[in-house]
Amino acid sequence: QTSRAPAISVSAESCIPAGMRLGPVPGTFKLGKYLSDRKEPGPKKKVFSYAGLPVFQVRMVRGELVDEAGSSALEWIGLIRAARNSQEQTLEAVADLPGGQIFYRALRDVQPGEELTVWYSNPLAQWFDIPVTATPTHDEKGEERYICWYCWRTFKYPNSLKAHVHFHCALSHGRPFLHHDH
Repeated sequence: QTSRAPAISVSAESCIPAGMRLGPVPGTFKLGKYLSDRKEPGPKKKVFSYAGLPVFQVRMVRGELVDEAGSSALEWIGLIRAARNSQEQTLEAVADLPGGQIFYRALRDVQPGEELTVWYSNPLAQWFDIPVTATPTHDEKGEERYICWYCWRTFKYPNSLKAHVHFHCALSHGRPFLHHDH
């Protein structure tokens, strides 16, 4: 999520257990900066356990996953796509302490073939001043939409709105996110 490279789908080739940490995440952390409402197709990269060992043993032995070329997480973890909403989210970005190294933690068991997607944990979102919640409204067709209360741009997904407010909305001027009931 640190560059505007083509979207790459990173998926698990074997089960990744809930609670497993991946990382640390290298480079400047700007998760969601290039998030859009569309899921753009791109090349796929499969991730599997080190030396063919089951993932739960990896956590205890090495604590890391590697890709099909044997590269460590530091080489591909930044390619994991930002989750547009909580339903597609499999990982959350966490830090041991504010300003510390950032890791991705599996929210639940991630099944083989499932794409890895990530969004901020609530404490990390607050640290980076990323909105934690977004309240939907409904358009004339009854579909959920998320509206930027600064510029009135609409979004299909809550995390697209949160990223817009934090990274792109010129009218928010760094003000905290407003909920529709304010």
